[in-house]
Amino acid sequence: MLSSRAFLIYSDTNGNLQTDPQLIAVGFNGNQVELSDETWVDLPAGGELLLLPGRLPVGYHQGEDQVEVVEGVTALAAILPMGYTRTLTPGYEISDYQELPLFGYTAVGAVDGRLKVAAIETDEQLKWNPIYYNTSDLSRLIGEMKSEYPQNRIIQQLAKCALEYNCLTAQNLFYRRWEAGVPVSPSCNADCVGCISKQPAECCPSPQNRIDWVPDVIEVAEVALPHLEQAPDGIISFGQGCEGEPSLQKELLVKSIQTIRQKTVKGTININSNAGFTEAIKALTDSGLDSIRVSLFSAIPEYYHWYHRPQGYTLAEVRESLTYTVANRLRVALNLLFLPGFSNRREQTIALKDLIATTGLHQIQLRNLNIDPQRIAPLINDHNEELPTVGEWLEDLRREFPQLQVGNYTKPKE
Repeated sequence: MLSSRAFLIYSDTNGNLQTDPQLIAVGFNGNQVELSDETWVDLPAGGELLLLPGRLPVGYHQGEDQVEVVEGVTALAAILPMGYTRTLTPGYEISDYQELPLFGYTAVGAVDGRLKVAAIETDEQLKWNPIYYNTSDLSRLIGEMKSEYPQNRIIQQLAKCALEYNCLTAQNLFYRRWEAGVPVSPSCNADCVGCISKQPAECCPSPQNRIDWVPDVIEVAEVALPHLEQAPDGIISFGQGCEGEPSLQKELLVKSIQTIRQKTVKGTININSNAGFTEAIKALTDSGLDSIRVSLFSAIPEYYHWYHRPQGYTLAEVRESLTYTVANRLRVALNLLFLPGFSNRREQTIALKDLIATTGLHQIQLRNLNIDPQRIAPLINDHNEELPTVGEWLEDLRREFPQLQVGNYTKPKE
């Protein structure tokens, strides 16, 4: 239906936003050009427009029934806030290729002067709505906590993350509510293609810098204990964008979790991990960890290794960690790094379903993969495969696994 479609927008040579009422905005579902995927929704609060340098916008001309390239201007994309999953990547033609920075590029258009994006709302923004963040009292709250714990390096780091990177889990610590991040590890046992905290100098820049120190148990407890005891739906999460793999600090985390749980049973202790260091995951589970979220690009070893570039482990260890944590009553989520046109391909879906069925994991958290879509192009072998829309893909997943929770956020333990 035409009402579900948006018109093409782009940036002219002066940097002004322009709408072409003759061309309908398109996006890509893999190699397939799509006019719409369900509907185009209003750009949510917290979403932003980005230029795509070296890329020309393309749109669909109804009268001529063909896709047209607009020369001499620059294509645009949107990035989405948490709670929304993109359904199409931007439509463009490359004129002068340069690799894009690490963001989740989403197709964008306009209807009646309103910006529209190809996306589905996949979780409620009850706690993650941008209106609850970057408030006028944030700097004061940060200053008060820094004064209370002047030697705590975690608090110093999270103050930087809250103010410079606008990290919501960092801000939650100072607001004393919900999920708060606790970075602990400067090193990693993977070298992910789309790592947001460490990239080679010649590559696309990382959105944030990784810590270069390891805290002690006292610093972890100073941050975690008050939050778990006082915050509504309090969660502390190891494994943030400003660190490497937290399970590599096994001894620190085991002692920290034991120290915390000796003093309080309140709140949820969570780890965001690649789960490749199975020995550590088992030790943390046995020490009182409540939940785990495991990042995954693909459940097929070939593709998993292409993206994660694991060092000293394989996808088999990840499976073992998932199985162990489920068996020991942790709440287990998969942090699925989702890209339309790749993740909804048949072979990827079959492998994902097998992982869900054999491990018994409880939740899929969808994450819009932060990467230049062109990086994934070499992985697509069958260019003639007709792909389901993202909405159809989600319906199929929910139908086959009715107990599986699909969303975007870590939940507190019940």
